[in-house]
Amino acid sequence: MPNIHRGEIEAEIGGARRRLVLTLGALAELEAAFGADDLVALTERFGSGRLTARDLIRIIGAGLRGAGEAVSDDDVAAMPVPGGAQGYVRIAADLIAATFGDPAA
Repeated sequence: MPNIHRGEIEAEIGGARRRLVLTLGALAELEAAFGADDLVALTERFGSGRLTARDLIRIIGAGLRGAGEAVSDDDVAAMPVPGGAQGYVRIAADLIAATFGDPAA
């Protein structure tokens, strides 16, 4: 079971149940990938509602690596998820909400 208090989620990716977590290192990776100066800029980007497919790959990949999986973004791009594109969006949204809190809550 994922530990929600640590920001962990679990999702089916590539035919397996996998744990994802955006550790501090994973967040630093995303800051660099998105050219964000700080966590506020990163959350603003996430909150814009305008994420590309590449953004989803980076977020999910960082979450998998944060949980200890040795996967590249290219590996993540090739992994199918239930629900197709909507499934990727759901996983990234759940991971962001687990990390930063759900603004709707």
